[in-house]
Amino acid sequence: MRRLHLFLRRLVQIGAILSICLIGYAYVGRQPQNVPWTPLDLAQPVGLFTGRKLALLTAHPAECRALLDRAGVAYARMKRGGKDQCAYADAVRLAPARDAIMLEPAAVAPSCPVAAGLKVWEWQVVQPAAQRHFGRAVRRITHFGAYSCRRLYGRSAGDFSEHATADAIDVAGFILTDGRRIGVAADWSGEGKEAEFLHEVRDGACGLFSTVLSPDYNAAHRDHLHLDQAERGAWGGRACR
Repeated sequence: MRRLHLFLRRLVQIGAILSICLIGYAYVGRQPQNVPWTPLDLAQPVGLFTGRKLALLTAHPAECRALLDRAGVAYARMKRGGKDQCAYADAVRLAPARDAIMLEPAAVAPSCPVAAGLKVWEWQVVQPAAQRHFGRAVRRITHFGAYSCRRLYGRSAGDFSEHATADAIDVAGFILTDGRRIGVAADWSGEGKEAEFLHEVRDGACGLFSTVLSPDYNAAHRDHLHLDQAERGAWGGRACR
Protein backbone atom coordinates (compact mmCIF):
# COMPACT_ATOMS: atom_id res chain seq x y z
CA MET A 1 0.00 0.00 0.00
CA ARG A 2 2.83 2.37 0.80
CA ARG A 3 4.38 1.85 -2.62
CA LEU A 4 1.04 2.48 -4.27
CA HIS A 5 0.61 5.65 -2.23
CA LEU A 6 4.07 6.90 -3.26
CA PHE A 7 3.35 6.02 -6.88
CA LEU A 8 0.06 7.93 -6.89
CA ARG A 9 1.73 10.88 -5.16
CA ARG A 10 4.40 11.02 -7.85
CA LEU A 11 1.74 10.88 -10.55
CA VAL A 12 0.05 13.89 -8.97
CA GLN A 13 3.38 15.75 -8.82
CA ILE A 14 4.14 14.94 -12.46
CA GLY A 15 0.66 16.07 -13.44
CA ALA A 16 1.16 19.36 -11.60
CA ILE A 17 4.50 19.94 -13.31
CA LEU A 18 3.02 19.16 -16.72
CA SER A 19 0.14 21.56 -16.04
CA ILE A 20 2.56 24.33 -15.12
CA CYS A 21 4.60 23.66 -18.26
CA LEU A 22 1.48 23.76 -20.44
CA ILE A 23 0.32 26.99 -18.84
CA GLY A 24 3.78 28.48 -19.34
CA TYR A 25 3.89 27.35 -22.96
CA ALA A 26 0.47 28.84 -23.64
CA TYR A 27 1.50 32.11 -22.00
CA VAL A 28 4.68 32.34 -24.06
CA GLY A 29 2.66 31.68 -27.19
CA ARG A 30 0.24 34.50 -26.42
CA GLN A 31 2.67 36.96 -24.78
CA PRO A 32 6.18 36.33 -26.22
CA GLN A 33 7.13 39.98 -25.72
CA ASN A 34 6.86 39.50 -21.93
CA VAL A 35 9.41 36.67 -21.87
CA PRO A 36 13.15 37.48 -21.81
CA TRP A 37 14.36 34.60 -24.01
CA THR A 38 11.89 34.81 -26.89
CA PRO A 39 13.13 36.47 -30.12
CA LEU A 40 12.24 40.10 -30.64
CA ASP A 41 9.48 40.86 -33.14
CA LEU A 42 8.93 44.52 -33.99
CA ALA A 43 5.33 43.79 -34.94
CA GLN A 44 4.44 42.52 -31.46
CA PRO A 45 2.90 44.81 -28.83
CA VAL A 46 5.37 46.34 -26.39
CA GLY A 47 6.18 43.92 -23.57
CA LEU A 48 8.21 43.79 -20.38
CA PHE A 49 11.44 42.96 -22.21
CA THR A 50 10.99 44.78 -25.53
CA GLY A 51 13.22 47.69 -24.55
CA ARG A 52 16.02 45.49 -23.27
CA LYS A 53 15.95 43.36 -26.43
CA LEU A 54 16.15 46.50 -28.57
CA ALA A 55 19.12 47.84 -26.60
CA LEU A 56 20.96 44.50 -26.89
CA LEU A 57 20.80 44.82 -30.69
CA THR A 58 23.67 47.33 -30.44
CA ALA A 59 26.02 44.35 -30.38
CA HIS A 60 24.19 42.61 -33.26
CA PRO A 61 23.75 45.05 -36.17
CA ALA A 62 22.99 42.36 -38.76
CA GLU A 63 20.22 40.97 -36.56
CA CYS A 64 18.84 44.48 -36.10
CA ARG A 65 18.70 45.11 -39.84
CA ALA A 66 17.03 41.72 -40.35
CA LEU A 67 14.32 42.78 -37.89
CA LEU A 68 13.74 45.98 -39.86
CA ASP A 69 13.52 43.93 -43.05
CA ARG A 70 10.98 41.51 -41.59
CA ALA A 71 8.90 44.42 -40.32
CA GLY A 72 8.86 45.99 -43.81
CA VAL A 73 10.78 49.11 -42.74
CA ALA A 74 12.42 50.97 -45.62
CA TYR A 75 15.94 52.15 -44.80
CA ALA A 76 19.42 52.68 -46.19
CA ARG A 77 22.45 51.20 -44.48
CA MET A 78 25.12 53.85 -43.87
CA LYS A 79 28.89 53.45 -44.10
CA ARG A 80 31.04 53.28 -41.00
CA GLY A 81 31.98 56.69 -39.68
CA GLY A 82 33.86 58.55 -36.98
CA LYS A 83 36.86 57.24 -35.09
CA ASP A 84 38.01 56.31 -31.60
CA GLN A 85 35.29 57.14 -29.04
CA CYS A 86 33.11 58.55 -31.81
CA ALA A 87 33.15 55.58 -34.16
CA TYR A 88 29.89 54.06 -35.36
CA ALA A 89 29.14 51.14 -37.66
CA ASP A 90 25.42 50.41 -37.50
CA ALA A 91 23.74 53.65 -38.57
CA VAL A 92 20.71 53.53 -40.85
CA ARG A 93 18.67 56.21 -42.59
CA LEU A 94 14.94 55.62 -42.62
CA ALA A 95 13.53 56.01 -46.12
CA PRO A 96 10.21 57.61 -47.12
CA ALA A 97 7.31 55.19 -47.00
CA ARG A 98 3.58 55.52 -47.40
CA ASP A 99 1.72 56.09 -44.10
CA ALA A 100 5.01 56.12 -42.16
CA ILE A 101 6.16 58.98 -39.98
CA MET A 102 9.05 60.88 -41.54
CA LEU A 103 11.92 62.35 -39.59
CA GLU A 104 12.64 66.03 -40.15
CA PRO A 105 15.38 66.70 -41.16
CA ALA A 106 15.28 63.48 -43.16
CA ALA A 107 19.05 63.08 -43.51
CA VAL A 108 19.50 61.88 -39.92
CA ALA A 109 21.02 58.41 -39.48
CA PRO A 110 20.73 56.98 -35.96
CA SER A 111 21.98 53.55 -34.98
CA CYS A 112 19.85 50.61 -36.06
CA PRO A 113 18.58 49.90 -32.50
CA VAL A 114 17.44 53.52 -32.18
CA ALA A 115 15.72 53.32 -35.58
CA ALA A 116 14.02 50.06 -34.56
CA GLY A 117 12.88 51.67 -31.31
CA LEU A 118 11.53 54.66 -33.21
CA LYS A 119 9.45 52.45 -35.49
CA VAL A 120 7.90 50.49 -32.61
CA TRP A 121 7.32 53.81 -30.80
CA GLU A 122 5.56 55.11 -33.92
CA TRP A 123 3.33 52.05 -34.32
CA GLN A 124 2.53 51.25 -30.71
CA VAL A 125 2.71 54.62 -28.93
CA VAL A 126 2.83 57.79 -31.04
CA GLN A 127 0.14 57.13 -33.63
CA PRO A 128 -2.40 55.66 -31.19
CA ALA A 129 -1.85 58.61 -28.84
CA ALA A 130 -2.24 61.11 -31.68
CA GLN A 131 -5.54 59.53 -32.73
CA ARG A 132 -6.85 59.62 -29.17
CA HIS A 133 -5.89 63.23 -28.50
CA PHE A 134 -6.28 64.86 -31.93
CA GLY A 135 -8.21 62.46 -34.11
CA ARG A 136 -5.35 62.61 -36.61
CA ALA A 137 -2.06 60.87 -37.33
CA VAL A 138 1.45 62.24 -36.92
CA ARG A 139 3.13 62.86 -40.26
CA ARG A 140 6.56 64.07 -39.15
CA ILE A 141 8.79 63.97 -36.09
CA THR A 142 11.16 66.93 -35.82
CA HIS A 143 14.49 66.40 -34.11
CA PHE A 144 17.84 67.96 -33.20
CA GLY A 145 19.97 65.16 -34.61
CA ALA A 146 21.42 61.78 -33.71
CA TYR A 147 25.20 61.63 -34.29
CA SER A 148 27.39 64.17 -32.54
CA CYS A 149 30.98 63.50 -31.46
CA ARG A 150 30.83 65.01 -27.98
CA ARG A 151 30.90 64.25 -24.30
CA LEU A 152 27.91 64.44 -22.01
CA TYR A 153 26.45 67.97 -21.91
CA GLY A 154 29.24 69.16 -24.20
CA ARG A 155 31.83 69.01 -21.42
CA SER A 156 35.56 68.92 -22.16
CA ALA A 157 36.08 65.83 -20.00
CA GLY A 158 34.13 62.84 -18.75
CA ASP A 159 32.01 60.17 -20.38
CA PHE A 160 31.00 60.44 -24.01
CA SER A 161 27.37 60.93 -24.92
CA GLU A 162 25.41 58.16 -26.64
CA HIS A 163 25.18 60.65 -29.49
CA ALA A 164 28.90 60.04 -30.07
CA THR A 165 28.06 56.63 -31.57
CA ALA A 166 24.73 57.64 -33.16
CA ASP A 167 22.99 55.63 -30.46
CA ALA A 168 20.61 58.46 -29.53
CA ILE A 169 18.22 60.96 -31.04
CA ASP A 170 16.72 64.18 -29.65
CA VAL A 171 13.05 64.57 -30.55
CA ALA A 172 11.86 68.20 -30.65
CA GLY A 173 8.25 67.83 -31.71
CA PHE A 174 5.55 66.38 -33.92
CA ILE A 175 3.65 67.58 -37.00
CA LEU A 176 0.18 66.18 -37.61
CA THR A 177 -1.33 65.40 -41.00
CA ASP A 178 -3.31 68.66 -40.85
CA GLY A 179 -0.10 70.67 -40.29
CA ARG A 180 -0.61 71.26 -36.57
CA ARG A 181 2.66 71.35 -34.61
CA ILE A 182 3.21 70.02 -31.10
CA GLY A 183 6.57 71.07 -29.71
CA VAL A 184 8.31 69.98 -26.53
CA ALA A 185 9.56 73.50 -25.81
CA ALA A 186 6.18 75.15 -26.41
CA ASP A 187 3.72 72.57 -25.13
CA TRP A 188 5.30 70.38 -22.46
CA SER A 189 4.21 72.53 -19.52
CA GLY A 190 0.74 73.34 -20.82
CA GLU A 191 -2.58 71.97 -19.62
CA GLY A 192 -4.16 71.05 -22.94
CA LYS A 193 -4.19 67.93 -25.04
CA GLU A 194 -0.79 68.82 -26.53
CA ALA A 195 0.89 68.45 -23.12
CA GLU A 196 -1.06 65.27 -22.41
CA PHE A 197 0.09 63.83 -25.73
CA LEU A 198 3.74 64.72 -25.09
CA HIS A 199 3.74 63.17 -21.63
CA GLU A 200 2.04 60.04 -22.95
CA VAL A 201 4.55 59.49 -25.74
CA ARG A 202 7.42 60.14 -23.30
CA ASP A 203 6.06 57.50 -20.94
CA GLY A 204 5.56 55.08 -23.85
CA ALA A 205 9.15 55.58 -25.00
CA CYS A 206 10.39 54.38 -21.61
CA GLY A 207 9.49 50.81 -22.51
CA LEU A 208 11.47 50.98 -25.75
CA PHE A 209 14.67 52.91 -25.03
CA SER A 210 17.42 52.50 -22.43
CA THR A 211 17.29 56.20 -21.58
CA VAL A 212 14.45 58.68 -21.96
CA LEU A 213 15.07 62.23 -20.70
CA SER A 214 12.52 65.03 -20.92
CA PRO A 215 12.04 68.58 -19.56
CA ASP A 216 11.13 66.90 -16.26
CA TYR A 217 14.78 65.84 -15.95
CA ASN A 218 16.67 69.14 -16.20
CA ALA A 219 16.91 72.42 -18.09
CA ALA A 220 19.27 70.91 -20.67
CA HIS A 221 16.29 68.88 -21.94
CA ARG A 222 13.72 71.68 -21.80
CA ASP A 223 13.11 71.54 -25.56
CA HIS A 224 13.43 67.86 -26.50
CA LEU A 225 13.05 64.22 -25.56
CA HIS A 226 16.38 62.43 -25.48
CA LEU A 227 16.01 58.78 -26.54
CA ASP A 228 18.97 56.40 -26.54
CA GLN A 229 19.83 52.71 -26.54
CA ALA A 230 22.77 52.69 -24.14
CA GLU A 231 24.13 49.20 -23.57
CA ARG A 232 23.72 48.22 -19.94
CA GLY A 233 23.40 44.46 -20.33
CA ALA A 234 20.33 42.26 -20.33
CA TRP A 235 19.47 43.23 -16.75
CA GLY A 236 21.01 46.71 -16.72
CA GLY A 237 19.33 49.78 -15.35
CA ARG A 238 17.06 52.03 -17.36
CA ALA A 239 16.35 55.73 -17.01
CA CYS A 240 12.99 57.41 -17.59
CA ARG A 241 12.62 61.00 -16.43
